[in-house]
Amino acid sequence: MRWDNLRLDDQLAAGQDVGGSQTLFPAERRDVALPLIERGAVARTFDTPGFGGMTFYEVQAKSIVNRVPEASRMPFRWTINPYRGCQHSCIYCYARQSHSYLELDTGADFDTKVVVKVNAPELVRKKMTSPGWQGEHIAMGTNVDCYQRAEGRYRLMPGIIGALKEAANPFSILTKGTLILRDIDLLAEAAEITDVGLNVSAGFIDKELWRSVEPGTPAPERRLEACATLNERGLRCGVLMGPVVPFLADSPAQLDAAVGQIAAAGATHVLPIVLHLRPGTREWFFRWLGAHHPGLVGRYLDLYGRSAYTPKSYQARIAGQVRELADKHGIGRPRPGYGHGRRPVPKHLGPQAVRGPVAVPRPPTAGPAAAEPAALSPVLSEQLTLL
Repeated sequence: MRWDNLRLDDQLAAGQDVGGSQTLFPAERRDVALPLIERGAVARTFDTPGFGGMTFYEVQAKSIVNRVPEASRMPFRWTINPYRGCQHSCIYCYARQSHSYLELDTGADFDTKVVVKVNAPELVRKKMTSPGWQGEHIAMGTNVDCYQRAEGRYRLMPGIIGALKEAANPFSILTKGTLILRDIDLLAEAAEITDVGLNVSAGFIDKELWRSVEPGTPAPERRLEACATLNERGLRCGVLMGPVVPFLADSPAQLDAAVGQIAAAGATHVLPIVLHLRPGTREWFFRWLGAHHPGLVGRYLDLYGRSAYTPKSYQARIAGQVRELADKHGIGRPRPGYGHGRRPVPKHLGPQAVRGPVAVPRPPTAGPAAAEPAALSPVLSEQLTLL
């Protein structure tokens, strides 16, 4: 099987100590089916608040800077994902399907069993100095959130950002987590020497909907406060307005309220993304929908059919409305106290620049009115895969 090379050593599976590390399961549980986690993984549980019921599989990854498949619709080529699985527990998360590759389920296991690539900073630093690396843009937050709560304990991002800064390598980050503010000084230092794109994700401001579909995330207003803080520092930060949830967060009044608060946060750009439901996510979302909004199940089946996406006409309508609201509320215009809407101009391009030009990714269009090009950051495109 494709993932057999990730199976645990027999010693670990049987609960024997290997090198003094905590093993995944005690001997009496050797008959329990184990997930396909990298050999030598260490499983840890914590009883501190916010970590109850969680299991973290600490692994030594072989690589961390990953090439995006050629067939992908994404307009960037490289990503970094230090975690697999996510405590945010977003019902609609696109990345749920990736847990099935480890023979873990895409529902509760995705929310409670997180793979942590503990050597990620060292691997990034090694990649940045490798002869073949061309200094291309790297997107983070493209699979699961790199600033989920586990990051508060493992602190992988400072090392990753530091390695990218040392190499003057352009990068971008998408997050629903306010923990990004912990690294604001480091991000500001990086922005002095390379292109740094920052975006927070907030598709709606309805608190009841937030508690139901994004139970592990900071409240939307807290994310927008983080956006404001980043912009005040002069770090240009925009908002991925995603997902726009059909029939629950897509009325003209709801869109207007959300865009108004996004504008108040000083966001430099906004990009709406309508909820999409790929395999592994679709089943989990429809289970939630049937339990909380059974009257909408038929309407969702009509809207999505067998596709993961809503019709292009629906996407275009939402994009057009948000574009008009962004103009109405002045998103993208300089605002007093928000770093004048600009990021510091890099002082130099660094040694990577001599290797050739860096390809600047651009957002894909979802329809004839997918977005207003002038309002978009050139590094916004990685946001699309999180939902």
